Amino acid sequence: MFQIEIDGRECEADQGSTILEVARRNGINIPTLCHHDGLTPYGACRLCIVEVTQRGRSRLESSCTRPAEDGMVIRTNTEQIRECRALIAELLLARCPSSARIQAISQELGVTKTRFSPLNEDCILCGLCVRACQDAIGASAISFMNRGMERKVSTPFDIDSDVCVGCGACAQVCPTGAIKIEDVGDRRYVRYFNTELELLRCSECGRPFTTKRRKTQLAAKQPLPDDLLCLCQTCRRKRLASSLRTYVR
Repeated sequence: MFQIEIDGRECEADQGSTILEVARRNGINIPTLCHHDGLTPYGACRLCIVEVTQRGRSRLESSCTRPAEDGMVIRTNTEQIRECRALIAELLLARCPSSARIQAISQELGVTKTRFSPLNEDCILCGLCVRACQDAIGASAISFMNRGMERKVSTPFDIDSDVCVGCGACAQVCPTGAIKIEDVGDRRYVRYFNTELELLRCSECGRPFTTKRRKTQLAAKQPLPDDLLCLCQTCRRKRLASSLRTYVR
């Protein structure tokens, strides 16, 4: 444990904690779009910038990627930081003008319109979907492609991914809602990534509940009987509860 100062307050920090983590533990709000507690920090959106003073020198850094160090003095809401965040919000608003999340966070930062020409994109390149797919699911079905103005997130060669398991993690973490999962009959479509997968139906209730690839992936990771893996969560809980009651008797 060591001490850092954030906005005039002495805060305790653990070795390896980021400035953002320490700030949040102490109730200090720092805006961010590309951060998720369960994923590797990336520092893409830059909304979480703070002023870090250390050994007499100050600089702006992204708080989600900067580890806290003993004796740091941090300011999260100076005039310079507010101006930088407002400019970033304008750029994001120009890129994704129809995103409700971008509109909301821009308004929180005092930005209601942008001076820049709208691009009408639906992705802010935050990388959350890529990190969720790689770090949490272990599929690596999507990644960043190209550079500069052509940079985007997609499957290899922009075609149906043969490693996507259709778990929906990418859609859950997407801050703009660009990625959508749609189930139609016995097929699951990840429209944003041109991917189509076969759905499996629960062996008891008959409802589609996961994809064939996802079941195969889970079977390799979890020591569960195949009959349980063929059940949706509701039916699985009922089966386990029934087994437990029988065992207790």
